[in-house]
Amino acid sequence: MKFRTLGTTGLKTSVIGVGTWQFGGEWGLTYSQSQVDSILDKAAELDINLIDTAECYGDHLSESFIGDYLSRRERERWIVATKFGHHFHGLFERTDQFSAEAVLAQLDQSLKALRTEYIDIYQFHSGSDSSFDNDRLWTMLDKQVEAGKIRHLGISIGSNANIHQTSQASDLKAEVIQVVYNRLDRVPEKEVFPSCEEQKLGVLARVPLASGYLSGKYKPGAAFGENDVRHKHDVQQRDERLAQVEQIQRDEVPAGVPMAEWALAWCLQHPAVTAVIPGCKTPEQVESNAAAASLALVNDEHPQAVKS
Repeated sequence: MKFRTLGTTGLKTSVIGVGTWQFGGEWGLTYSQSQVDSILDKAAELDINLIDTAECYGDHLSESFIGDYLSRRERERWIVATKFGHHFHGLFERTDQFSAEAVLAQLDQSLKALRTEYIDIYQFHSGSDSSFDNDRLWTMLDKQVEAGKIRHLGISIGSNANIHQTSQASDLKAEVIQVVYNRLDRVPEKEVFPSCEEQKLGVLARVPLASGYLSGKYKPGAAFGENDVRHKHDVQQRDERLAQVEQIQRDEVPAGVPMAEWALAWCLQHPAVTAVIPGCKTPEQVESNAAAASLALVNDEHPQAVKS
């Protein structure tokens, strides 16, 4: 595993993290605690130390799985990132809750679910600019940092072109930006990444495998079950993306290199990106994800590389 410094936080994070949206049930699977344990144990075995979750991956369900695990392991070895701003009602049903009072309640619920006294990175979760431009919210969050409930603030931008929120990160004492970035979606390179580099922000690239399309496992015409979030994607756009994946696999991926590993390493070569947070349904997928850290694309000259 390789490690990078996450912006100005001082945290040394593995370049591969564990995304945990799947634990909430919206990727077609229902998880048990033992299955979650096996995934996170495999991550620990491979020196991964970053877990990303959210309050609305289930009704704090993903957080609860992680909290149960952490209660039986060494909490300090993990960087735990979670998010705020939504209330989960059912699969694919949420309402926004970005008021200072609502977020404070969510924070306490997240701490309880995660069975921890602090959250390493607490992120504004894909909210509108009007929800973001709320001084009372950020003042409250500053107080929670002072109280020790939050170590560092972050912003998970909903649109990967949202320069409005990105550009204000430092003024709001946020040190991390989370954004969709992958070989099929390079929009952040235009404005978001330059702003992150200028502010010395850490960058977490979510959906680095483009919802699994860049795994190379799916062909145009692939079908997904109703409880799989990809079932909601526009069919024509999905097939166009999968056709593009076939071309990328043919023209860009070196022979003998698994496409998923290549796609993660491709994200990590950008100088703004600190880590990727791919989802993983099994310990075997964790192992495949971790292997991307050893590809030549993930070089030791990256601006955020931790020198051993």
